[in-house]
Amino acid sequence: MRIKIIYICMACCFSLKLFAQDPIFTQYYLFPETLNSGFTGFQETTKAGILHRTQWPDLNFRVDSDYANFNTWVPTMNSGIGVNFLSQRERFTNFSLSQFNLAYAYKVQLTDQWVFRPGLELGYGFKSFNFNNIVLEDQIDLGSNTINPISIDNLDPNDRVSYLDVSASLLFNNEDLWFGIALKHLNRPNISLAPGGNLPLNPLAAFTAGYELKLADYLNLRFLPYSTKLLLTANYMQQGNYNRFDIGSMFVIDLFYIGAIVATNPNRNSANSHLLTSINLIGGLQYENFKFGISHDVNVSRLGRTGGIYELSVIFTIDQKAKCFGCPLYERI
Repeated sequence: MRIKIIYICMACCFSLKLFAQDPIFTQYYLFPETLNSGFTGFQETTKAGILHRTQWPDLNFRVDSDYANFNTWVPTMNSGIGVNFLSQRERFTNFSLSQFNLAYAYKVQLTDQWVFRPGLELGYGFKSFNFNNIVLEDQIDLGSNTINPISIDNLDPNDRVSYLDVSASLLFNNEDLWFGIALKHLNRPNISLAPGGNLPLNPLAAFTAGYELKLADYLNLRFLPYSTKLLLTANYMQQGNYNRFDIGSMFVIDLFYIGAIVATNPNRNSANSHLLTSINLIGGLQYENFKFGISHDVNVSRLGRTGGIYELSVIFTIDQKAKCFGCPLYERI
């Protein structure tokens, strides 16, 4: 009989520290709601999408994440409303995270060109850890090669913890430029799995920006369609002692797009940390009311052969030709 022994201190370290950090998706440019709730109802139509992420498949620390959202525009309220769901599973410790969120954004027309969209997100989530496979030292009888089901340790951890979550955001945009800030976990929910424990979830601050330009306005394009565009995007995220800065660009050629994003770790919390962590290759296409996205994060750190990170996504928009004054053009490709 195979015996799997995991010390409880290691389990707590993995479940309470490492996974207290929020998942960050490479394809945030297709799912900006993952970072800023001000994008809820942004296209002023009805939209639904799903996104799957697999991280480090060649390691025992593989993490799978799924995100699904639905949002729509309510003209009588001048608002966007939506729901989304996040699920994350880790292979080594059987840790899992699930969270449901309700999102709301209100549109304020500041000038003829600029729009302000404050957003609010309320969520209910739960984290769980499978303690069934934990075997403590006093349960092992080496003489008889058996496992005693009873331990003198009075350890009685919770298998699941639930919590309420509150986030808020601000978003400014015109047809070519957008920037915003979001603060997640404003109420710092307690995610401790220890009975009577107190481990507040660190707030996440996200600063996002994007700019789109039509290349024909600056270059003489002979081999590309006149409508070819270049999207520049950047995100900075800070949660506790950890931060991340992404910067990249994407070419939009008719119904196709291709580009790359560079992910960096500015803080470099330890001597073994890397400034440049990955180069993320992205691409996709639009077919009628559907958008399809694919990305692969190429690891450039010294972690070894991780297998990288893969993401696949599908988005369906009810009215692809919806007239959304003040929306960045790339949202309407």
